[in-house]
Order: sequence, then structure tokens, then C-alpha cells
Amino acid sequence: MKNRGGRVFRLAGVFALLAFLGTSIAQDKQLPAPTYLGDAQCVACHVQEADNYSHALHARVFARGRTGLERRGCESCHGPGSNHLLDLTSKANIIVFSRDSEIPIRAQNVQCLQCHKGGQRMHWPGSVHQTSELGCSDCHNPMARFSATGLLRGRSISDTCFGCHQQQRVQFQQRSHMPLLEGKMSCVDCHNPHGSTTEPLLKADTVNQVCYQCHAEKRGPFLWEHAPVRENCLNCHNPHGSNHEFLLVVARPYLCTQCHSQLVHNLGLTTRGNLGSGAFPDERIMNRGCQQCHSQIHGSNHPAGVKFHR
Repeated sequence: MKNRGGRVFRLAGVFALLAFLGTSIAQDKQLPAPTYLGDAQCVACHVQEADNYSHALHARVFARGRTGLERRGCESCHGPGSNHLLDLTSKANIIVFSRDSEIPIRAQNVQCLQCHKGGQRMHWPGSVHQTSELGCSDCHNPMARFSATGLLRGRSISDTCFGCHQQQRVQFQQRSHMPLLEGKMSCVDCHNPHGSTTEPLLKADTVNQVCYQCHAEKRGPFLWEHAPVRENCLNCHNPHGSNHEFLLVVARPYLCTQCHSQLVHNLGLTTRGNLGSGAFPDERIMNRGCQQCHSQIHGSNHPAGVKFHR
């Protein structure tokens, strides 16, 4: 048993020495400056990738070769391939758009930003996706056509976003939700995934401005304004989905009583006891809500609409 333990120890030492020597040799190995080889050399090995890529938008753009970058074809994105041909085992000799690549995510994104900069990507630097080390290839696949537009990794914009945003996927499954699953809108109608001046990547400066793009009748200005409505639509609504009507965060009338806790109706909300107790609930809340009377809850322009009755 003693001798066997000694052999195991000696073998472990040999393996450690070999690993050290292999690392030293790899570090000492000097490759020449990389040069461009041309698409023909790439296609000779990557037959399947070339076949998938031939149907993609980038293939048609690079085929025109209007600029020096476009004329490089595959190497316009993946970089010069001469060193990749010399050492096929290394993942650092060619830019591979993958989480398994030895090339940092930011360096991968720089390749895409050679052409795709400005416009919607103006606020990409410093955005939550950029600082979270999200790669362009996490959402897009320029080598094949899986989506109708955008060269996305999923079948649609929403499917691609749901790959990370699982909580929002669940919310859109709730009974009251925006018509996203029905195909009438998508995540980018409200958000700009490539960057924005806001933390949630909104396509406007505030939540309300985004909502007003569709719900213009709620914009105002109103003679009588409801303070929480003017402050933020999210005070009352969950834009991704809710199990309550109208995307409300809480069912009515409990939503209203979160702020309006005073018994302003003399009799209170029930004829006997507090809300939800007593044998004889007030008829004003039975199968109804505060909007039974306060119908213009988002604001009123009527001279007598101070309490949003009309």
C-alpha cells in the first residue's frame, strides 16, 4: 500500500510537469502576423457553415464588395485567418462569436460595430446590456436565417428576448397582457435592446411617454389630473401582464384603497365593519370598483370633474 501511494504521488508529479511544459511551449510559440486568405480557403473546410450562410443577408451584402471591408468576406467579421490555418486547435487565432471563444465578448462586439454603429446603437456603450457583457451573437445569428427579420437566434424578437427574461415570459402568460403573444406587438415597440438613455432601455425618456405612443387619450393635459397617473403608469399597471383586469397590479377596489385609505364616504366602504368584513357589504363595492362613480380616473376636463366623476 505504501509503494502504491508513492507511485501515485510520482505520477501526479509527472503529469504536473507535463502540463507546465505544455503551457510554456504554447506561450513560447510565436506565430507570424496574421494575413487574409480569402473566402475560398474558408469554404474549403467550413462547407456546412458556407451553405447556411449563403441564404443570409450578410452574404448578399458582402457579395457586392462595395468597400474594402466587404470584399474580405468571411474575414471581415472573423478577422484574418492565416494563423487559424497554422494552428487549428487554438480558439484565439480566429474570432469566433461564441461564449466558448477565447476572444472577449467586447472584442467580438467590436467586429459587429464596424458596420452597425450609430442609429439605434448610439447608446450601446454604457447600456445595461453592454455592461452585462451581452454579445451581439447572444441575440443574433448572421450565419443562418431563423427569423423573418433581424437575423435573430429565435423565431421572433419576443422569443429571443424571453431567452434571458424568463420573468417577463411568465407575465405575458397571465390572463391580462399586452397582445405580444398574439403577434400584434413585440418587445422593441417599447424597448431598444441596443441601448437607451434609461436603465430599462425604454424608447422614450419616461415610462409614460412610451405608454402615450399607443394610449394617446391618457396623455392630457387635463383640467383635473390624477397625481399617481401623471407620475407613472406603473403605479397602477404592470405592462407585461397581470392576473387582474386592465393589467392592474392589484384588483379593484383594493388598488385604490392603497392610497385612499380614509373613509371618505361617511358610511365607510361597508355598512358594518371594514372592507371585506361584515354581513352586509356596501352595494357600492359589490361586483364593482371605485370607477363605478369615478369613471374618469386618468383625468377629467369637465369643470365639475374634480373627483373624476365626469
